[in-house]
Amino acid sequence: MLVWLRLQEARSAVEQLAELYKALGDVRVIVLADQPDGDEALNLFSAGVRGYCNAHATAANLRQVAGVVEAGGLWIGESLMKRLVVSTQAAISRLPDAKLLRESISVEAGAMSALTKREEEVARAVANGASNKEVARQCGITERTVKAHVGAVFQKLKARDRLHLALMLNGQRSS
Repeated sequence: MLVWLRLQEARSAVEQLAELYKALGDVRVIVLADQPDGDEALNLFSAGVRGYCNAHATAANLRQVAGVVEAGGLWIGESLMKRLVVSTQAAISRLPDAKLLRESISVEAGAMSALTKREEEVARAVANGASNKEVARQCGITERTVKAHVGAVFQKLKARDRLHLALMLNGQRSS
């Protein structure tokens, strides 16, 4: 079952989530926040939510969120995804055995050659935390075209999501 939780501002988000789990048991929860906050989102993901987004999102965006969660994924949101990608890059680079970790998550040999020049450009921008809008601006293409390229990159590289892609591509960089 998929449950949408609209946060009440006067109460702790984690407490509201705990009450929901107590009442409904093991359900997939998407939290809607009037004023999304990255730290709050991280706390809620740690507590088990499957999605976190702005309560004022469009109906089309909410359908997309539901689709991702129903397919078993997490809906993290653009700003939090960027934060995670940057933090993950920094954390990986500081590990003593960072080279081994990068090799274990790097792109399969030859897979990058399957990408077109534009797909590789889009993939690298996404791996650096750029949103579709930012990639479109950087490349001089539409957001719709960026989405098509991102989909093709995910398929060709067998990446599950943007964070996985970032880990894969950033794993190719030398120490």
